[in-house]
Amino acid sequence: MFDLLFRFGKRRKDDVFSFKRNSRTRDIVRMFFKNKLAVVGLIVFILVALVAIFADVIVDEQMCYDITGSPLEKPSAQHLFGTDQIGRDYFARIVHGARVSVSVGVIVMVLSIFTGAVIGCTCGYFGGWVDNIIMRFFDILNCIPGMLLTLVLVAILGKGVENIVYALVISFTPSMARSVRAMVMNLSDMEYVRCARSYGTNNATIIIRHVLPNALGMLITTAAQSIAATILAASGYSYLGFGVQAPTAEWGAMIALSKTYMRSAPLLTIIPGLAIVITAGAINLVGDGLRDALDPRLRN
Repeated sequence: MFDLLFRFGKRRKDDVFSFKRNSRTRDIVRMFFKNKLAVVGLIVFILVALVAIFADVIVDEQMCYDITGSPLEKPSAQHLFGTDQIGRDYFARIVHGARVSVSVGVIVMVLSIFTGAVIGCTCGYFGGWVDNIIMRFFDILNCIPGMLLTLVLVAILGKGVENIVYALVISFTPSMARSVRAMVMNLSDMEYVRCARSYGTNNATIIIRHVLPNALGMLITTAAQSIAATILAASGYSYLGFGVQAPTAEWGAMIALSKTYMRSAPLLTIIPGLAIVITAGAINLVGDGLRDALDPRLRN
């Protein structure tokens, strides 16, 4: 009898906590969708992501490299965006360029957030000499301008997509780690963390179950804004010739190849430039919407 009552009470307690969690999630979603600009940004980013994912379905990748028309043809039914300086279909290159640009942004974001979260949690939670050594090393990296640091790393590692990803991860990780460290240092002094320590809970469990979930909002917002920053950075380095190399289709590299034809064929520069601006702007709108939705002061 008492065992049944205990189980019923425990289930009711779990239901209440589950309802509170669901209610909190519902409030966050409601606040996000009340922001019309954030919704527009989300729709645009989803469309760009779908184009990147289903690029092979939309247009054959081989059309990015085959010379299917005359150089610098104007848009037509056969070539929606015309052709580039050597006669390749520009629509196919824009579509498959989305896959490269978005993939670089997402991969750099995931790796930099993961490494930054691990390093930031370690430094913020434990502190001590480990924190001092890592933070002083990051101070040295922060003294070097981000673009210069990335160019040096690319010069050491070599040109190419993989190397630009590694260079951007190394460049973005210190700022991510500092943000997570500051959040974890504040959370480590909270009463529920002290209570967990007093019960003998190990540090890994406290970090994973109690600290990181409360820092998740900041991580999500930072991740959304980091995708836009990395897409812009990767396109900029490709434009300078340090990133994606020809003949691979990538928006920044396409602008670099077409800059000499800005007067005779301005669409070769305008279209990939608009693609970069629209994608980065949409992601920034999503990041702003998530920041506002996850802010408890605005929710209340």
